[in-house]
Amino acid sequence: MEEENEKKDQTAEDKSFAELLNESFMDRKRLKPGEKVKARVVNITREWVFIDLGAKSEGYLDRKEFCDDDGNITIKEGDKIEAYFLSSRNNEKLFTTKIGKGEAGRTHLEEAFRSGIPVEGFIEKEIKGGFDIKVGGNIRAFCPFSQMGTQRIDTPSEFVGQHLPFKIIEFGEKGRNIIVSNRIIEEEAQQKRREALKESLKEGMTIQGTVASVQPYGAFIDIGGVQGLLPVSEVRWGHVEDIREIISVGQTMELVIINLDWENNRITLSLKEALPDPWEDVENKYPEGTRHTGIIARITKFGAFVTLEPGIDGLIHVSKLGEGKRLNHPGELVGKGQTIEVQIEKVDKKNKRLSLTIALDSNADEEKHDNYKEHVGKANASLGTLGDLLKSKLAEEKNKRT
Repeated sequence: MEEENEKKDQTAEDKSFAELLNESFMDRKRLKPGEKVKARVVNITREWVFIDLGAKSEGYLDRKEFCDDDGNITIKEGDKIEAYFLSSRNNEKLFTTKIGKGEAGRTHLEEAFRSGIPVEGFIEKEIKGGFDIKVGGNIRAFCPFSQMGTQRIDTPSEFVGQHLPFKIIEFGEKGRNIIVSNRIIEEEAQQKRREALKESLKEGMTIQGTVASVQPYGAFIDIGGVQGLLPVSEVRWGHVEDIREIISVGQTMELVIINLDWENNRITLSLKEALPDPWEDVENKYPEGTRHTGIIARITKFGAFVTLEPGIDGLIHVSKLGEGKRLNHPGELVGKGQTIEVQIEKVDKKNKRLSLTIALDSNADEEKHDNYKEHVGKANASLGTLGDLLKSKLAEEKNKRT
């Protein structure tokens, strides 16, 4: 006995003044139903988990709340947990992390509504406008589609049969009309994760993420429980026609954080910034005056964009097409997907711009191009050098005049 007393005295000595003051305060303070506390696990039995509330006061929770699907306990003595106070009987304080099934669940549902205590719900079936949920054992509740998770629901049937936490947002007719929300739970969890990430994430940092969804304007990336946006303009160096041809849901990738806006809950990511910049060596690879073969990627009213390699596009201005002949639109002479030979006119590395002209071949045989009209405008065919085509066109106009 003396040995046990010595251990208790030693434990008291080991506690800081702040801890002892907090315990004294908790002893005097009367807990209200729904009040949240942080406490240390002191004992785990076959049915209960006991927590230390300070000042020689204990609380208890149902052991089942801490068991996984296989029945294994997921906590140990000494762990710190967060719990909600439910009620006190004979100076025994009952706590919960979430209200589940059984008599206690049914008894405390209204208390859970008033205090914001999570409840465990079983998604029984899909009904008009939402889901039929069973809470507190066999009490029916309704969860609208808009309150299930934080993302748009495309396949509601995937939720049926799941056990999820909810908060009661309406409690009417003495429990006969209960509306619950899982969205609130998810948003609260996201906010906690976001607060934790605020301490670790910095602009310019390279992180790993998983694609959660893909939209025409970009992809939403999961980066540890919160999502950031990868705009389509940041997918790769160069123009992207369809992001879905490059990125798919579930894909894992390394990205760079280019903007953190915690106030508006926006995280902007870049995939191309994690890749080598092809423009770094552009002056050596594409000196002014050199000739190269490329593919017409896009046609606009002011010219044609030619891809020389992934991420390196140059512009042939409309004034450079037709050898001085006026065109209503570049599409009259060239087509998307067409292979052409170009000459580098100007390199602007700072603004990532290449000005191109047509690489004319003065030794081309004009007779090879009798079928010029038949081929011009076919977007996916390789038509030889555009210089050959232009000479053929000019020859044709000359013959008409004579």
